[in-house]
Amino acid sequence: MDRVPLPVEPAAQDSVAARIRARLRAAGQRYHANDNIAEFIAPGELELLQAEVEAKVQALLSALVIDTESDHNTQGTAARVARMYLQEVFRGRYVPEPPVTEFPNVERLNELMIVGPVTVRSACSHHLCPIIGRVWIGVLPNESSNLIGLSKYARLVSWVMTRPQIQEEAVIQVADLLEEKLAPDGLAVVMEADHYCMIWRGVKDMESKMINSVMRGQFLTNSSLRREFLALIQNRR
Repeated sequence: MDRVPLPVEPAAQDSVAARIRARLRAAGQRYHANDNIAEFIAPGELELLQAEVEAKVQALLSALVIDTESDHNTQGTAARVARMYLQEVFRGRYVPEPPVTEFPNVERLNELMIVGPVTVRSACSHHLCPIIGRVWIGVLPNESSNLIGLSKYARLVSWVMTRPQIQEEAVIQVADLLEEKLAPDGLAVVMEADHYCMIWRGVKDMESKMINSVMRGQFLTNSSLRREFLALIQNRR
């Protein structure tokens, strides 16, 4: 589907962030930290938004009483942080879903397939601290299911994860996206991750991890299939 051009209001009226926010509100569209808002960003606005974020980061550094004029280590920090947020660690909020070619299940595959571990990098939406972990995906296709290339799983998972998240919601988003793409008889997603909001700050616990899962279809109703999947990924951990 062709993208509908978005109206671009006069730049002098308000900030680019305010313009994007106004479009979202007018459409009744949620824009939580883990939502994708790419369709509400007009061409050229992402670069303007990055410049606006840079100015805000510069103000934050100033409020932290960091002398970015004479400190050679922080002279370019605001620009680097803004670029990091919009082009890397939060990229999944601002760019469309990556293109994924889907193939028909010509051979009528109907056996368990496992993808992983896929390394994921995200950030907790509470403190914007890193979440680093791995995801395993189990798929039970049927003759009507779509198939996608191995690397496409990683691209889709990365697109979801490169947003401020909480892990419990992230695995659901991944499962929803893959279920929509593949239409399998069963889908399982397991994620194990270190949370730097516990390691870097707070209780500073270096050992604790979070592991959670989403089971759909046959993985939910067939205990033998679920045990087979969990046993196989256990050997890879």
